[in-house]
Amino acid sequence: MKKLLTVVLMAALAISCNKVKEKTKETINKGGETVGEMATEFTEGVTEGVERNLDCKVVVSEGLKAQGISTGKYHIENDSLGKDNKLVIYIITEKAFKGTVTFKINDKKGVEFGRQELQLNANAGAAGYYDVVFDPRTDIEVKSTIEIY
Repeated sequence: MKKLLTVVLMAALAISCNKVKEKTKETINKGGETVGEMATEFTEGVTEGVERNLDCKVVVSEGLKAQGISTGKYHIENDSLGKDNKLVIYIITEKAFKGTVTFKINDKKGVEFGRQELQLNANAGAAGYYDVVFDPRTDIEVKSTIEIY
């Protein structure tokens, strides 16, 4: 009888340990999934936050709007020295346009620190990306305003 009781207790203990082991494994896996999801969400949040904070305001003059010019997406690129001096901008021309377009950059206080011209020759209904490269000393700042006229 003692042997039978000992065998039953050993079997129960083994089954119990196996259940604890499986439960621990499940908990660790769930915890790992949660940490992975949180890390991904954190990274996405930081990226979105940086993109939001670096947003510049693009303003197209009324004169260019009347001539059928508008803009789409844009981004800022840096040169080999790490200066953010290149504006890559999507320009849409509803009407044919041939002429000079000026880009002026003002900091968040309204002080001008960059100006560049772009020769634009586009047909009506055209759209595409254009590179506007400013002086190498120009470093487009956070929350700058880019005026296009």
